Amino acid sequence: MTPLAIDLFCGLGGWTEGLLSEGYYVVGFDNERHEYGDAKYPAQLVLQDVLTIHGKQFRDAALIVASPPCQAYSYRSLPFKACKAAPPPDNSLFEACFRIQHEAIEAAGHHIPLIVENVRGACKWVGRSRWNYGAFHLWGDVPALMPIAGPRDGQKLPGNNAPRKWSDRRTQRLADGLRHKADSFYCASSGSKARKAASAHIAKIPFELSRYIAAHFKPGELCI
Repeated sequence: MTPLAIDLFCGLGGWTEGLLSEGYYVVGFDNERHEYGDAKYPAQLVLQDVLTIHGKQFRDAALIVASPPCQAYSYRSLPFKACKAAPPPDNSLFEACFRIQHEAIEAAGHHIPLIVENVRGACKWVGRSRWNYGAFHLWGDVPALMPIAGPRDGQKLPGNNAPRKWSDRRTQRLADGLRHKADSFYCASSGSKARKAASAHIAKIPFELSRYIAAHFKPGELCI
């Protein structure tokens, strides 16, 4: 049988592209349709607020992935007094991922793995991440062995001429900072379609990471 994967807060489908490449049937959930020119979600999309989802409908899933919005965490990581003085962020969307997993497991009668992705700034509010692939931090059932993010030449942040590179700590911190600023600028300060498009591209999961997770949890595969 074709394994089912659920992509919560699916955006442009960075997780989904890796899952599809490994032969999963994927259903994505988001509260809006992200379509920017030729860029759009590549699988079945359900427009629904994740907070209203009950996990029992995912009893047949082989894997759940999620990338809840990161803007609140990114904003509080910026080096400005107003950002530092902001009240604690609302963690309800992040916590909903684990609630949904628990409900899915109860309905299925067996464990269903979950991977949640967000920015480094979330660690202060939700706990330390189990792994990071460059600026992409992971929580949940993260495999013990994970790929190391190398240089990612050619992937440029909108409005910035420097490509993303994760090859050392210094460049990773720079990339994290640029991503935080871009997320806050493009998403928090305006609801324009151009800025939403930029945010969606910035937040998109790298294919190397999504395919690795998809292959690791694929039923019947030998996982290392």
